[in-house]
Amino acid sequence: MRQVSVIGSSQATREEYEVAYYIGKELARMGLVVVCGGRTGVMEAVCKGAKELGGLTVGIMPSYDGSEANPYVELKINTGMNWNRNPIVVASGQIVIAIGGSYGTLSEIAYALLLGKRVLGYKTHNVEGVEHMSSPEEIIRSVKEFFGEVR
Repeated sequence: MRQVSVIGSSQATREEYEVAYYIGKELARMGLVVVCGGRTGVMEAVCKGAKELGGLTVGIMPSYDGSEANPYVELKINTGMNWNRNPIVVASGQIVIAIGGSYGTLSEIAYALLLGKRVLGYKTHNVEGVEHMSSPEEIIRSVKEFFGEVR
């Protein structure tokens, strides 16, 4: 099973939400599993897009009961770890997509880079090692390149 971790703002702008929604749809179209922090904003949008096309969505939840999961998370991994779950979110994907974000996203980018993950960024933190993309279409092209032809 091929998995992509999507990280980003829990309080997404309209643009971030739309980009994440599009990315979710395209990842599902490729048959890829979407892994995220399972909450609002970018996480909700990517799950919504993926779910609408029948994709599998996995939320690495901060609580023990997963009650804060967005309605599009199909599989909840309840950790009780709050932000300490961030390394698990990025370790679960073979590639990481960062969309916007604040300090939580910054920490996830750092963990992803420490783990040697490829990080594709859209209007996110300017950190050495992040490949900044100018459009969601460019992100999808890069994901396709990373995995080769998927489904």
